[in-house]
Amino acid sequence: MSDAHGVARDQLRAFIERIERLEEEKKTIADDIKDVYGEAKGVGFDTKILRKVIQIRKQDKDERMEQEAILDTYLQALGMVELPPDA
Repeated sequence: MSDAHGVARDQLRAFIERIERLEEEKKTIADDIKDVYGEAKGVGFDTKILRKVIQIRKQDKDERMEQEAILDTYLQALGMVELPPDA
């Protein structure tokens, strides 16, 4: 086998091993997050709402406001919320 093939093989192995380590770290972190949600649930917090809050906090203000406006429009169209008195 040529030296170039050996280098490519070693480089490939290094990438694979890095990915495997990161996947294991990701699993560990996911387990830790699950434990935190379990703790929160244990003291009475609604974990579905916590997940929603986390999702909302990831959005920027403009994106969040746009989604809230669209949601309000849809809910009003379905008669699920009343229109404001000044509308």
